[in-house]
Amino acid sequence: MIFVKRWDIAELQLNHTGPRQDPRLYWQGGPALGRSFLYGPQLDNGQLRVRRDGIYKLHIQVTLSNCSSFMKSIVSHRATLTVGICSPSSHSISLLRLNFHSGCTVASQRLTPLAHGDTLCTNLTLPLLPSQNADETFFGIQWVHS
Repeated sequence: MIFVKRWDIAELQLNHTGPRQDPRLYWQGGPALGRSFLYGPQLDNGQLRVRRDGIYKLHIQVTLSNCSSFMKSIVSHRATLTVGICSPSSHSISLLRLNFHSGCTVASQRLTPLAHGDTLCTNLTLPLLPSQNADETFFGIQWVHS
């Protein structure tokens, strides 16, 4: 008998085409996008849904587009990136809250338990625009333990 261990993993790119009317960042993944992939979790309207209970390593990096030295002073007072479980709503919780301070990029990672059906939402303070460059803005999870 052969046992195949299934690894749930996703590395996503930003899916953004115009002005932001919603604080949520929408993600996309798949082989047609080059370095982006999705094995196990699924995308539901640009948000990542977990399909297996376990402990996951979550990572994110967001770089603001057209971030100049002038913009850095504005950003430092109000720009925030948050990652949380937004569904099911019965246990919505915040997982990461990152402030840009005086820079144009934030990045973080952490281990966190997630349950089947949890949907991860990422929010960026409006009206700031994230860079669409896949080397500057990305989001992903990796299952590490049940």
